[in-house]
Amino acid sequence: MSKPGELRALTSARGIAAWWVVLYHVRGALAGLPAIVEAVLAKGYLAVDFFFLLSGFVLALSHGERLRAGGLAAVPDFLRRRVARIWPLHAAMLGFALALVLILHASGRATPEFPLRALPAHLLLVQAWGFADPLCWNDPAWSISCEVAAYLLFPIWIAGIDWRRAAPPVVLGTIVVLLSTLAAAFALRGAATLGHDIAHLGVVRCLVEFAVGTLLHSLWQRRPSPRAGVVSFGWATLFATAWGMGLVETIAVPAMLAGLLLGLACTAGIRGNPLERPLLHRLGEISYATYLSHFLLWFAFKLALVRTATIGWPMAAMYLTLVFAASVALHRWVERPAQRWINTPGFRPWRSHLLTRRSPRG
Repeated sequence: MSKPGELRALTSARGIAAWWVVLYHVRGALAGLPAIVEAVLAKGYLAVDFFFLLSGFVLALSHGERLRAGGLAAVPDFLRRRVARIWPLHAAMLGFALALVLILHASGRATPEFPLRALPAHLLLVQAWGFADPLCWNDPAWSISCEVAAYLLFPIWIAGIDWRRAAPPVVLGTIVVLLSTLAAAFALRGAATLGHDIAHLGVVRCLVEFAVGTLLHSLWQRRPSPRAGVVSFGWATLFATAWGMGLVETIAVPAMLAGLLLGLACTAGIRGNPLERPLLHRLGEISYATYLSHFLLWFAFKLALVRTATIGWPMAAMYLTLVFAASVALHRWVERPAQRWINTPGFRPWRSHLLTRRSPRG
């Protein structure tokens, strides 16, 4: 069942993007991939850019008005809800990683992928802020660390300018400036693709694309029509073509994905939209669990079952089934209960702990 105000097509698109990341990480082990499929999967890291844009759009949709109306008083509840959304599952996956470390140590194997000195920064989700190597422990969590920075700045961005009142040319011009700034930042670091130099550019990449997502939401609010969707898809196609003809990825892809996102939003809810179907929507609902679990599951899967450089399709199907099943289980038994608990009015875990200790029944 859809949540109030949810655009089902965007939820489904998030699920597809999550599985693009999964296949990106395992593509090197899949035997016999056609060249064109390999080329598509090799660009799976770009799904993260779609996530950043989508996150800005969805938070503007779900929390923008509430933050504008509530001011500073609404910020703690917003941040609590974001913590409830991202941190419990992240902590659970770090717990799984620690279990892997103990198993490897017991067997006398080194664990360079899990440096203990970096664990506190990863636990606090600040690893991408320059406090630790963001690509260790659970590698995909680097983007969640970047999103935390965006969450902290989002109330200021929303309160600073009401983009709904700005003229469309001003909004579009601001998008152009932001995306140009992003491309310039990558050029200064000598990075030709968006997946390079995550340690230095990951937060910048997130903040810019997140901000663009909020601006796309302000455009969508004005005219969420199929005709506007066609224009947006045309924008996306234009930049996709330019990318194929040699336009640098750091310029072409964010603009292409922005057009795609706005087009999907404008055509959401249209009868017959394939992204409205229940199965795809379900993939979107469990996509966060898919994204955060697949990398460590692949590590454990290889550790337990893989003895060669590549695997056949039966083994690949086994792994992908494992990821899907784990996503369903984690969403049902970790994500949702934790969100309900933390989002309960008056939630005070420390107070509950003290009351438990003082209880005569304890």
